[in-house]
Amino acid sequence: MSGRGLRPVSGPPARLRRLPAAVPRDRLQRHQMLWLGGRSVAWMPPLLLLVGIVVTDWNAGRDFRIISWLVLVPGIAAAICGVWGTAAFAVLTTLTYLVADRTWPEEFQAGLPDFLLTAIGGVLATLACAIRVSGEERMLHMRDVTDTIRRTVLRPLPPGWGGLDHAAVYLTADVEAAVGGDFYDIQPGPHGTRVLLGDVQGKGLGAVEAAAALLGTFRESAYHEPDLVTVAERLETRMIRHAGHCAALGRDDADRFATAVLLSFPAHDPGTLESVVFGHDPPLVIGPSGVRQLPPGEALPLGLGELTGTPEPPSVLRSPLAPGETVLLTTDGVTEARDAIGTFYPLADEVARAVAADPRLAEPRLLVSFVRDGTLRHCGGLLADDTTVFAVRRPG
Repeated sequence: MSGRGLRPVSGPPARLRRLPAAVPRDRLQRHQMLWLGGRSVAWMPPLLLLVGIVVTDWNAGRDFRIISWLVLVPGIAAAICGVWGTAAFAVLTTLTYLVADRTWPEEFQAGLPDFLLTAIGGVLATLACAIRVSGEERMLHMRDVTDTIRRTVLRPLPPGWGGLDHAAVYLTADVEAAVGGDFYDIQPGPHGTRVLLGDVQGKGLGAVEAAAALLGTFRESAYHEPDLVTVAERLETRMIRHAGHCAALGRDDADRFATAVLLSFPAHDPGTLESVVFGHDPPLVIGPSGVRQLPPGEALPLGLGELTGTPEPPSVLRSPLAPGETVLLTTDGVTEARDAIGTFYPLADEVARAVAADPRLAEPRLLVSFVRDGTLRHCGGLLADDTTVFAVRRPG
């Protein structure tokens, strides 16, 4: 589940998982690089700076006093410590200045102006730290909101969900975003297990909203409807209704559409795969016998079915599926990834060569990792669009 590129999907790094549970989350976010042996060492840089300034001032000549440089100490603390830590350094710096400036009366005295500079600098540093911490807390709150949206739109899929081995990698072109217009899901039901992957046209919250609407319809209809064609019709109707709602609100994204792939693993026929392709890149089937592409079909993207004048139900394509074969679905972030000279990523050829060299690569987890790494390597880590790699297969 990246400045652009791979976004981690397996939870926090091991060094964060080892930290005490009582450590506040905001401190984890601020100081995750300033921990040693389970304890924060954010106080060390400003303390070392303070000691260094005092020692240098002690050993410098009488005409070279740098004691007023202590004003830098609370400034450094404000960048890496908490509010109370910064305030403590502000007080410590002021007291250190008073002691050091008066200890050696034969030396040149910096006097009241530099004392005021140090004191006022400490106060300003504490205020700046308070503003910084407040901004971090708002950022963490927004990240929590974004994570909630992600879990709602792209719900976590348990291992073996719907009787399928599966693996997915989701990368956003915007490193600050957690979810975009790509969507996927698995829905088991009494008529078999259905799989949906799609890509909403456009970006931003409007694309996320459309993806959420389609996923909600898929999760209900894929469970209740016995025929895959009915599920496909409901998805088309939902996209049209969503566009009508956006138009009624006067939004400029009312003509939004979505490409998608709808699959069904029938419960009564384990050797068959049913598919409906809505203007999307057809899936690849990878197995011991090689790599083949499913038929593209003739269905238009979701939301554009009315362009034909008299929309007809999409045709369901049935393809043989041998034991051990994996179905690979990707969005155009993979197939349209370009290298420095503008060449598209040759997905099918790359996968075919890799599987021929190592048939174990057909395993979903290894397959999505291979495609992810190959895509990022091909485009130099600069994704032009949201990218989803999704692989499913019946257990061997």
